[in-house]
Amino acid sequence: MDVVWMILGAIFLLGGLAGAVLPILPGPPISFIGIVFFQFTDKVNISVKWMWIMGIAAVVITVLDYIVPSYFTKKYGAHWFSSVMAFVGMIIGLIFFPPLGLIIGPFIGAFLGELMVGRIWQQGLKSAFASFLGFLFGTMLKLIYAFIAIVIIVHFWGDIEIESIENLAFYSK
Repeated sequence: MDVVWMILGAIFLLGGLAGAVLPILPGPPISFIGIVFFQFTDKVNISVKWMWIMGIAAVVITVLDYIVPSYFTKKYGAHWFSSVMAFVGMIIGLIFFPPLGLIIGPFIGAFLGELMVGRIWQQGLKSAFASFLGFLFGTMLKLIYAFIAIVIIVHFWGDIEIESIENLAFYSK
């Protein structure tokens, strides 16, 4: 049965890595499911504490991935309406033009939001660029999570129990 769990775990870890760069897939939750599958085997033993940390991180990163583009537009001087429009653009892009719409939607939404409140197109482009930076930031967080999930499984294959950050940082085979 271990082989089945390992195959499923590997598929989900790779799916989580793909989800880090493909906006349509929720990468961190998929990676976490991969970790859970490996936990069912006799080969990997991760403490409950680390399972909770990885599970909570998956939820937080997934939520941030939807919020950060709007936050970045506001941080870069966009009108509050542009932040709202960036979020609306993301939703519309996700529904009608996946997966590319999740990237372009917030950009167009922020740009149109600035124009709709009477700002010049240069400010609209600045806000749209900030939205894109938010998207890149979210993608970076998801990639880091996916790589950590893979490293935990690959590097700690065997009877080691990951209890502390010291084990994670300093253990070498």
